[in-house]
Amino acid sequence: MPFGAVRGSCDAGESGCHRDDVRMIASCFLLTGSISLSLLLFAGTLSIIPGRLKEIVRCAPTLDLVVSVFTWIPWVVGLSLLGWRGLVAAVVAQFISLKAWCLIHELANREAARGPRIVEVINRLVGPWRNHLALWVTAIALPGFLMIRLIEIVVYWTLPLLLNFPKYRQAEWVNCSRQKFDGLIGHDLIWCLYCDWMTGVYSLGAEMLRNVESFWCPIRFYDGKKCENCNVDFPDITNGWVKPGATMKDVTDVLEEKYSTGERAWFGHPVRLTVKGHDARGISQTDLPTNPKSHQ
Repeated sequence: MPFGAVRGSCDAGESGCHRDDVRMIASCFLLTGSISLSLLLFAGTLSIIPGRLKEIVRCAPTLDLVVSVFTWIPWVVGLSLLGWRGLVAAVVAQFISLKAWCLIHELANREAARGPRIVEVINRLVGPWRNHLALWVTAIALPGFLMIRLIEIVVYWTLPLLLNFPKYRQAEWVNCSRQKFDGLIGHDLIWCLYCDWMTGVYSLGAEMLRNVESFWCPIRFYDGKKCENCNVDFPDITNGWVKPGATMKDVTDVLEEKYSTGERAWFGHPVRLTVKGHDARGISQTDLPTNPKSHQ
């Protein structure tokens, strides 16, 4: 129906349109309250589950389900029920539940709340409004990290299957443990957990991408500064990739040297090393020495 026709019908029956608006507003408030309460109850349940179960919940893949409940599932519920208005209601509900949980957790840990706090130090250094605004700005990146995590789950498994890329125990990367830190409560805890999860997701994605880059294009960038900057995340740049002035023969020689045995990990991956005389294959990366080359 054209916009003008809708407007005309509202003019003809303004009381009916008013009732529809009231119903929509009431529905939004009801949805906001329902999601807020549900998230708080779920958070409360996580805090009282047995310790053994907590260890399962804090690591992927169970952690992926927990993160989903707190992040994108409310968005989907809101969109499916009330469209874009429902999405806004869901985001508002997440904000309300987060602030409420922080307050409740700090009230339940009064002694720690009176002690040293990260938020108090940063508030003093940059000012409260700058600190809190900047934190919420970082939250905008959340959909991006959810997408990275989705790719890690849905896409990467095909590469070990098709190309013999290394498999990863993703729980060693995607997990949360900062809740165990003594005195970390409320506001400080929730944002530290966000960083805890986010850093693991980013690091696992970078690790997977190292395999992709070295396998399909082991050629250094012409921009020296870019090589220097990227070398932190892609150490093969200076430990195996050919120089930009090299030839395609050099590139194919590197590929033959590194991959002809069937091993398809990036050049510096622990699977290519030995630890105390034993093949590092299958050894958890958390069990490897800081400098595995010293054990070759």
